[in-house]
Amino acid sequence: MKIIGYVALLALVLVVVIFAAGQLGFLRGQPPPGLGVQQDRLKTPSLTPNSVSSQAGLYPDHPQRSYAEVTPFKFVGDGKAALHSLAALLEANEGCVLVKREPDYLYAQCTTRWLKFTDDVEFFLDKAAAVIHVRSASRLGQKDLGVNRARVEALRARFEQNATTNLLQK
Repeated sequence: MKIIGYVALLALVLVVVIFAAGQLGFLRGQPPPGLGVQQDRLKTPSLTPNSVSSQAGLYPDHPQRSYAEVTPFKFVGDGKAALHSLAALLEANEGCVLVKREPDYLYAQCTTRWLKFTDDVEFFLDKAAAVIHVRSASRLGQKDLGVNRARVEALRARFEQNATTNLLQK
């Protein structure tokens, strides 16, 4: 009976320590090198299952290609307006900070609420293809439990809803 009590106490202490580490910023990590657009490409997907990228298909031999694949954001009309709309969504998204805003590129850092893990999220406007490419990756850990994909898909849903609303208002 005493062993169960010790194990429960140890588990509770471990949870408190991890939570405190997150709140103190020890789980944020550092931005990886190579963010941004080089030769019309965002950084490659991570080597572990903790990122998504609409450009994963450009790397057919990448070990996480199938896990990382996600559809780019499609737009109709003015690409600059579409990217501006996406920037507004990022700024309104709790836990996300828009760090860099360029004519064809956005970079945001999104932090989880409780443990303060930080993910790097990038968008690249490809006017010719009428899409906005996306890459979202965790800084720490081997897996992201689907957090990056869920974030991208939630942003996509709001982006498409805004686009439909804007078309109906015209």
